[in-house]
Amino acid sequence: MPVPWRSSVEVLAASLAGHGLDAANVVDVDSAWQAFSEFLQVELDGVDQDPDCDADGFIIQWGRHSWNGHCPSLTFTRQVAIVDADDQDGTCTDSEYWQVSLKMRFDDGPDLTGIGDPPEQDTGFKFAPIGPRRRAALTEVRADMDQHSPLRAAWHTTPTDSDLTLDRAD
Repeated sequence: MPVPWRSSVEVLAASLAGHGLDAANVVDVDSAWQAFSEFLQVELDGVDQDPDCDADGFIIQWGRHSWNGHCPSLTFTRQVAIVDADDQDGTCTDSEYWQVSLKMRFDDGPDLTGIGDPPEQDTGFKFAPIGPRRRAALTEVRADMDQHSPLRAAWHTTPTDSDLTLDRAD
């Protein structure tokens, strides 16, 4: 049964808690990944059903960004296209994009020095449907990230802080 999309941040928070994590104080990136992977399998109510619309996907981002004080960071994001409640035809052009993001920041350390150096600093959006295809996409993304030593290091480093948000995508 789908859960209300506006409750999606609470759903991810509950999944994190199920793995012994507090969204405001993630201490294990691998457990956070497991919780995020579970969250990506939850059907959300209100998501645009237009088959031509990339309505439900995920992206992983990393690097050093000004909004994180240039600290090394790793962010797990699910983006969904939500059909406006007043929308009559349900087309993708009438959707609003929303993102649930778990942002984790790290102290600088020699293992994380190159986290902003790879030519890419995200996985690109993946829109595999919920179920086996999404599980396969998650496995592929995780294996690709493991090819970058700073990302591998981040996976085994305790974040200094984290936060969980639901925001409208710009």
